[in-house]
Amino acid sequence: MRPSILLTNDDGVSSIGLWAAYEALVPIADVTVVAPATQQSAVGRSISIFEPLRANQVVLNGVPAWAVAGKPTDAVIIGLYALKLNPTMVVSGINIGENLSFESIMTSGTVGAALEASNQGVKGIAFSLQVEDQGDKFDDPRTHGQSFDAAKKIVRDVVDRVLAHGFPPDADVINVNIPSKVRGGYEVTRLARKLFHTGVEKRLDPRGRPYFWINGPLFTDAGEGTDVHSVREGNVSITPVTLDCTAHRAHEDTRKIFLS
Repeated sequence: MRPSILLTNDDGVSSIGLWAAYEALVPIADVTVVAPATQQSAVGRSISIFEPLRANQVVLNGVPAWAVAGKPTDAVIIGLYALKLNPTMVVSGINIGENLSFESIMTSGTVGAALEASNQGVKGIAFSLQVEDQGDKFDDPRTHGQSFDAAKKIVRDVVDRVLAHGFPPDADVINVNIPSKVRGGYEVTRLARKLFHTGVEKRLDPRGRPYFWINGPLFTDAGEGTDVHSVREGNVSITPVTLDCTAHRAHEDTRKIFLS
């Protein structure tokens, strides 16, 4: 039997990146698209518990898909429990823009969807494509000037390898970041600490009242072996991620504080 994949994202069901992933995966698996109806970037693993959710079947690019009026985690939960899909794995992406470092994966809806899937018992892979102009993340995700050809080949190859070998036993999610121009091969990496120099820009509205934009430039690099460094070098960063946020190495020092 062919493997089955629930395909989702955080850029919305009409995103060019999601359909690039669909084209990459449909030759090797039965793919069902269940994705947010609208742009949901940077919502992390937030979940809709105070309002009902609508899921409508739509046809995009000649393919039936489910558009969920919620967040990426909502789409995963609807796919697993309302549509009663029983996928071999969940694939999230291809996200327009890299998801690197502690900072990014904690806020990324793309990674959040894969984490939610794994928390629900189905391992997930998140795919993100670096953009050279950060403004591209805020453009209409239905169109994008960047080619997805290389990314599609990587999506298919990574998923093929995981289907053949299985997930690493101690990994819950595999976070894959593809450089805008691939100059090297795969590199297994660890998460860098930061991706952005966080800043806040204050402006005044026409009535003279202040409002704020959270902004800041990207880190140009990070230490060797990190996901940020790998992508900057033109390699495809593959980071195994765990749901367990326990700081195991801090146990002894924590005992000294509270148990001595």
